[in-house]
Amino acid sequence: MKNYALSILLVVLCTLMTNAQHKGNYDQISRQNILHSGNATIYNPTVQQQINKVLSPSTSVFIDVKALQNVEATTYTAIFNVSQIGATADSTNLLMNERIDKVKNQLKSLGITEDNFAIDVISFVPNYEIEIQKKLFSKTYTEVPNGFELQQNLHIQFTKTNQFESILTACAKSEIYNLIKVDYYIENIAEVYKNLQTKLLKLIEEKKAYYKVLGFDLANYNVAIADDQYCYFPKDFYQSYQAFNSVSFEAIKKKKGVTSAKKQTSYYYQPLSYENYDVVVNPSILEPVVQIGMNIRLQYTPKPIEEGPKPIVKTEIKHKYYVVSPNGTLDIKALNTNN
Repeated sequence: MKNYALSILLVVLCTLMTNAQHKGNYDQISRQNILHSGNATIYNPTVQQQINKVLSPSTSVFIDVKALQNVEATTYTAIFNVSQIGATADSTNLLMNERIDKVKNQLKSLGITEDNFAIDVISFVPNYEIEIQKKLFSKTYTEVPNGFELQQNLHIQFTKTNQFESILTACAKSEIYNLIKVDYYIENIAEVYKNLQTKLLKLIEEKKAYYKVLGFDLANYNVAIADDQYCYFPKDFYQSYQAFNSVSFEAIKKKKGVTSAKKQTSYYYQPLSYENYDVVVNPSILEPVVQIGMNIRLQYTPKPIEEGPKPIVKTEIKHKYYVVSPNGTLDIKALNTNN
């Protein structure tokens, strides 16, 4: 009996540990998005509003379709800032070239050749120091050059994400630590948009057939259209959070102050959510990707009912005139209007 109870306890503990591994620290800062109502079930209010949404019927028909495609980058470009100082202009430039050549030689084994490197010179300026000249009754402070500072941006192009770790290691060995950014590039973006367009047009035809079954023949409607397309890169979707707990019960008991420490800020990649999309191409992603989207909105309004031709009604009025003679007699004459 003891072994049976122990087995159940181990299963429960393993389940809790497995759930914890998938939970992560992000949940520590996400609790403000969850409502607690007494002992009620925890729920997302946004989802509840969507479920309980009241639909409003309309004589107009709207077809709203959205498509998203996750595209892995064809090439990447990592950009590092490199700073070098030296006693003379020549020595400064020489030291800079030695550091960069060292990086190039280490990355040749990865297939990153000379053509995958580019140098962007940012500044090359002299540095000054203050020289004090003492005279009998005064001091003179004079700025004199004591060296030079050269700043360059090193661009390194690569094709596989697993090469980036080796690039960081090679740069660190040459004391290059300042990574500015990593740019993503994709080829044939027009083909991606064309693929999304094809899928949306197919979906629109399916929706039109659906409305026809409901009794709405959209051929009898006037149509208005609006469309949009966009492209987002991973740098646009990094968010930050801090996961820590600063409560100290020991300090409260001893009535002692707490010296706060600097908390590390963590970053994570949060791509576009799929919940508002009708079509998602390559939905399962392992690494940050370029997200390309397209939206089409159609509005159908009933055509006005055409009225038949109105009958032409001719009104004929016969005019008469009266002639009075000098002797007072009255003579009635018909007015001829055909002339």
